Amino acid sequence: MKSKNTFGIQFVIRMPKQQKNEKATVYARITVNGRRSEISLKQKIQPKDWDDVKGRAKGKREEIVKLNSHIERVRTIIADGYNDLVQQRKTVTVDAVKSLFVGGDEEAMTLGKLIAYHNQEAAHKLASGTMKNYITTQRYIEKFLKDKYKRNDIALAELNYRFVMDFESYLANYVPQDHQKPLNNNGIMKHIERLRKMVNLAITLDWLPKDPFASFKKHFDKVERQCLNTEELASLANKEFKIDRLEHVRDMFLFSCYTGLAYIDMTQLTKENIIKGIDGGLWLSTSRVKTDTSVRVPLLPQAKVLVDKYKDDPRAQYSSTVFPVISNQRMNGYLKEIADVCGITKTLTFHIARHTFATTVTLSNGVPIESVSKMLGHTSIRTTQIYAKVVESKLSEDMGRLQERLNVALG
Repeated sequence: MKSKNTFGIQFVIRMPKQQKNEKATVYARITVNGRRSEISLKQKIQPKDWDDVKGRAKGKREEIVKLNSHIERVRTIIADGYNDLVQQRKTVTVDAVKSLFVGGDEEAMTLGKLIAYHNQEAAHKLASGTMKNYITTQRYIEKFLKDKYKRNDIALAELNYRFVMDFESYLANYVPQDHQKPLNNNGIMKHIERLRKMVNLAITLDWLPKDPFASFKKHFDKVERQCLNTEELASLANKEFKIDRLEHVRDMFLFSCYTGLAYIDMTQLTKENIIKGIDGGLWLSTSRVKTDTSVRVPLLPQAKVLVDKYKDDPRAQYSSTVFPVISNQRMNGYLKEIADVCGITKTLTFHIARHTFATTVTLSNGVPIESVSKMLGHTSIRTTQIYAKVVESKLSEDMGRLQERLNVALG
């Protein structure tokens, strides 16, 4: 069967930088399917003795003849290695051909190694929650490789559009063995998105010649961002709890409703983050863990009360934080109990507090979206528009004022 691969060998010289009078080094340039890589022959030659067109040394001196003989031996070895890969129907890449010559692993760069490299490089750049999501995606990829391909890893060169589609189909049909729910479409797209970012890294590093995602289109379902309305927020704020842990979680949730802070930012909030603002009042001054964006929020009276409530709490003093620290998983578990006690039918998660701040507390009360975006720590107002829907009551008020103006204008 005729090979679909393209292959070429060319010999070139490289001059040492800023050393024009020195000898040049001879390199073998290998090209496979449009990708190039070079191997030093560790042989030196004067540039005037090199024929760029023929890719060999010029002249009949003994050292010239020896060099040309060495070049031809290298050409034969590299070509034989390429032909062996083709005949054995192995993955043919420039790295595989090169590694056969230098004695390395013919499939040196794999998806598993790419993921490990990405996680190592991203560990100090991404928030812990984001890194946790990448680890989850990694586990799904590993399960997919074992179930679909009966192997633990795959060469990057084997990734193609079919691989992406098969991975998407695998996630859609995956049945969790634990208590977790099957993935919905948006959850699947998030895993695909993370895989794509890692593949893009491989392309940038020239580890992958072709983008397997070139024809892939993400398709997220539109999700209605839930938040508490005014009545639900009041019910939560006015409820008296006899169980300390529920009161503690309720208070942290309320603080987020009044400030827009995400869970991770609240757990790291210290007294030093509460400062005197430009208006003389108390402000929050912090930086979002997720985006490293500066956030400044004037403290509403309801938020100040909660800060004062825990200033002498031994748990908060022990952790040197404004509020006693509790894990996000336990937090969301307790929020379900709180919702039942308060008669709230919505599924409460801590992130709903952030939506509530954006929608019910600020936008619905006439705070401009530019100000809300700044307080949420968003880098784009478009993100704020996704988070914060304007509730029907606000639309009704706006249209009511418009009607009054029209009545006056039209007599």
